[in-house]
Amino acid sequence: MAQRLDPLDLYDVRSLLTDEERMVQDTVGRFVDEKVLPMIGDAFDQARFPAELVPEIASLGLLGATLPEEYGCAGMNAVSYGLICQELERGDSGLRSFASVQSSLCMYPIFAYGSEEQKREYLPRMAAGEVIGCFGLTEPHGGSDPANMKTVARKDGGDWVINGAKMWITNGNLAHIAIVWAQTDDGIQGFVVPTDTKGFAAQEVHKKMSLRASVTSALFFDDVRVPDSARLPNVKGLKGPLGCLNQARYGITWGPIGAAQACLKEVLDYAEQRILFGRPLAANQAVQIRLADMARRITTAQLLSLQLGRLKDAGKLQPTQVSLAKWNNVRMALDIARDCRDILGGAGITTEHSAIRHALNLESVITYEGTETVHQLVVGRELTGINAF
Repeated sequence: MAQRLDPLDLYDVRSLLTDEERMVQDTVGRFVDEKVLPMIGDAFDQARFPAELVPEIASLGLLGATLPEEYGCAGMNAVSYGLICQELERGDSGLRSFASVQSSLCMYPIFAYGSEEQKREYLPRMAAGEVIGCFGLTEPHGGSDPANMKTVARKDGGDWVINGAKMWITNGNLAHIAIVWAQTDDGIQGFVVPTDTKGFAAQEVHKKMSLRASVTSALFFDDVRVPDSARLPNVKGLKGPLGCLNQARYGITWGPIGAAQACLKEVLDYAEQRILFGRPLAANQAVQIRLADMARRITTAQLLSLQLGRLKDAGKLQPTQVSLAKWNNVRMALDIARDCRDILGGAGITTEHSAIRHALNLESVITYEGTETVHQLVVGRELTGINAF
């Protein structure tokens, strides 16, 4: 009899990975199984970010994982970074968000746009988890239109003075530095702002029903004065923050695969054990069709992200390709989490099971770093050549 396929990897995508990539996945997977899963439901209930996990996340080389070793980073390829995101989000979207913001939105712009002094000062300590960053782009009124930016930085002698506010900022109240994007007389520019600077304030957002095991904040800048050496010198205009978001969105295409796999594994176990009308729930045709559809969609997402990673490692990645995968994969995971919650019945509404937690988290993931509609329109623009925003 033929060996049964892995229900979470029907196309044996793992066989397409290198030995090093498999090792990365296994290492992060063990960390998630042993350290994250036993406590993450309680952290979500308590609306508490598990900061005690940060030192181990750093020691595993997961922060700024793709950046060069000369800056204290792991120098991994893009596929390995994707697998890190997939395994972390199998634990919880909040944990992947933390690593994604630190790596793609804070360390990456310092590496790509910063001075050599900024790289040497911040990147090794950020890789070690000693300095936490947040990314100040989104504003209360701005949302999907970052060009409509109200935060301003004006030159005053050798300094810059920043005024304005940012909203929905992951890590805001944890951060030691903020990467802040502001309008200047010379276009949008980025600044590395220590959060203990006079006039800087972070206010945590409460009453969240999503990403509860993550810190979300509003940032306020009231005549925040920084020297010109705090400015990221090598980029001007929206291409700076959008370049960072493209890095982060790439990881986000992988993360929801892990969330969907967690939900499917849980519901497979449940459907085998739950006896209804004299037989296991798994023997019901309607349930099998739903499970099969989940496996189909996970498989599609795995292949999309793997090819995306190979394109990224080959230097051929286009933003539209990231948009297609972010749209497909987050929608896939959200639909699966909701359906798994339904199959679990009443038990599915508690955080004793993971489906409702993943479903609630994914409501944020489908909105942040480009809503589903924005990514659909990015693909539409590529197909037609017409900008419909």
